[in-house]
Amino acid sequence: MTVFLTIVIIALFGITLWQMSKILKLSQLKNADDSQVANDKDNNMQGKLMLGFVIFIYLLTIFCFVQYHSFFLPESASEHGVDYDQLMFISMVLIMFVQIITQGLLHYFAYKYRGKKGNKALFFADNDKLEFIWTIIPVIVLAGLIIYGLFTWTDIMNIDEEEGDPLIIELYAYQFDWRARYSGEDNVLGKANVRFIEGINTLGIDASDGYSKDDKVTNELHLPVNRKVIFKMRSQDVLHSAYMPFFRAQMNVVPGMITEFAYTPTKTTEEMRNSEFMIEKVATINKIRKEKSKALVAAGDEALETYEFDYYLLCNKICGASHYNMQMKIIVESEEEYQEWLKTQQTFSEQLSAQASN
Repeated sequence: MTVFLTIVIIALFGITLWQMSKILKLSQLKNADDSQVANDKDNNMQGKLMLGFVIFIYLLTIFCFVQYHSFFLPESASEHGVDYDQLMFISMVLIMFVQIITQGLLHYFAYKYRGKKGNKALFFADNDKLEFIWTIIPVIVLAGLIIYGLFTWTDIMNIDEEEGDPLIIELYAYQFDWRARYSGEDNVLGKANVRFIEGINTLGIDASDGYSKDDKVTNELHLPVNRKVIFKMRSQDVLHSAYMPFFRAQMNVVPGMITEFAYTPTKTTEEMRNSEFMIEKVATINKIRKEKSKALVAAGDEALETYEFDYYLLCNKICGASHYNMQMKIIVESEEEYQEWLKTQQTFSEQLSAQASN
């Protein structure tokens, strides 16, 4: 509500200034220059404003990078994320390089070639050599970037279930939550279909399939560090998107089909919490939350809890009213800790037996 009132006040203030400018214009002497054609004074002013604006853009860009660098993602917590980050870095360097040059030239030329009384623009039909240069350079750069990107994408999406000892996990999406299904000791997921959804069988697991007996369904995702994980993704209702930013992983979850993504976690949750980058980031967030808590307490509400870093699986598609709250905690731990946790989870057959006995 406060933001809305602020916007209204700013808008009304702008309207007031606009009306005052009209009154001022009407009060001017009749012999004042009311021509709509720009004169040399106008052109000089606009040229200088263009130079001032490009300097403002550069200073603002530098300020944003310095001020908000703590809100960038830290070093990737997955094996393939190193290549992903390198591709992103190269792309951003090229974009910033081109942006700085083109914006600078655009505003400089606007100043240098500003209108002057008596000057006439030179008619310049074409220049084949110049057109070839400014066409071939972007073609070569973009082709190289696309080819590099395709090789990177191919390496990331080269999912081989026979290579090594990958962990097979199903990510099941529905409005508005996630469930994880572990493939058990046989490392094979049982068949599933939404037609089988009933009672505790919220994922539609086929109870007649022998591979499904040792499957384990959880509402928290535990992953062993330095072990490849292959995710099989299903959606119960609408289009979702499994997004794990710290692992540089995202894949659409499409109703009626199974999509896949795989990565190898390289940093445990504790290692990420104790990293220098994350310590600084958490301190910044808690400082902001502390100031927010003062306002909440003053309004009679409860203060925010102290923030502590955790990995999360998020939905990156606007899938409905509670899309913002569709998330599942991810815990990356050692192989031993992972196996201990997995032993405490009930298998699908144990859940069915418990339901039958009740």
